[in-house]
Amino acid sequence: MKLSVIVLNYKVPHFLQLCLESVTRALLNIDSEIIVVDNNSKDSSISMLNENFPEIKLIANTQNVGFAKGNNQGVAIAKGEYICILNPDVVIPENCFTKIFEYIEGISNLGALGIRLIDGTGNYLPESKRNFPTLKVSLTKLLGDNATYYANQLAQDESGSVPVLVGALMFLKRSVYVDLQGFDEDYFMYGEDIDLSYRLTQQGYSNYYLGSVKALHFKGESSLKDKVYARRFYGAMQIFNRKHHKSNAATNWLIQTTLKLMILTHKTPQSKKKLIPLNGVKFWVTDTIKSANDSLFLSEKDLKTISLKKLNASSVTDSLIVYDLNDLNVEAILESICLLKNNQNRFRIRPSNCNFIAGSDSSAELGEIISW
Repeated sequence: MKLSVIVLNYKVPHFLQLCLESVTRALLNIDSEIIVVDNNSKDSSISMLNENFPEIKLIANTQNVGFAKGNNQGVAIAKGEYICILNPDVVIPENCFTKIFEYIEGISNLGALGIRLIDGTGNYLPESKRNFPTLKVSLTKLLGDNATYYANQLAQDESGSVPVLVGALMFLKRSVYVDLQGFDEDYFMYGEDIDLSYRLTQQGYSNYYLGSVKALHFKGESSLKDKVYARRFYGAMQIFNRKHHKSNAATNWLIQTTLKLMILTHKTPQSKKKLIPLNGVKFWVTDTIKSANDSLFLSEKDLKTISLKKLNASSVTDSLIVYDLNDLNVEAILESICLLKNNQNRFRIRPSNCNFIAGSDSSAELGEIISW
């Protein structure tokens, strides 16, 4: 088997369904399998999987075992030569894995590989590629300076070697992952990807970023920025520094003190919930009128059906744009979102044959589901 895709889910059934439809499309003609590990979601996730994706291998945990252990469980039953660790709120294009396999051909020291991630508004997520959190980088990051934290030495649309990749999508050989014993389970959530990236380079591998392929990462749906997030994130950085930064007692005290202060002073970003624009147009993007007639959550007088080609050629602003996966492909949708971003537009995607749309207007907030 060529590839195993492992998706760790926790309480995001709608985004998981959208994610899995995109993965299924991207695995067409690839000898592969999909493994979903559910961390005791206690919602409709399991029933949705059984109904819509019965062929998928499922591990249903009875408790939330965290990101590291959950993914390690999935890899433990994987059979693919390669694995892809994937968040449930990521939507990948149809050519994702084909392009990855083309890029890694001839690379002998492949560690992990990541791609360009954009958020629900079409904006690039700089954490797609990062530098190692050295003592200096870590402290400047904690003090609010991100200049050296992100790997800006490589442009977002370029490809090449980078130190650290993000765990939302990590592609690597299963044998390499197993040899390194996977994600360190001392981490519960956050920091596992940095740790694995670091250990890969310590073993002589190089991590690569493929900027020519992009995927949508709603992000906020499964990682709300609050006090709990702050404690887990900065706690993860404490683990990393204890594990990899062998420094003197004074330096360690400075790091620990700074981390504790950051936890105490961390402020939750104020939610700026946007409503469907009252004066904007609501576009249902499809090539068939029939699928638009299913959109019962919008009144007929407000809804305008438009083809993707006409939408991209227009000057759309301040509008709700719904892309219908019944007859559109993900790659084209992502290109359209990037083309129409920064014009106060809001983007939503309807999975095939579903009665809901999903999207996110901020990488720091919960995603939105509208059902009908």
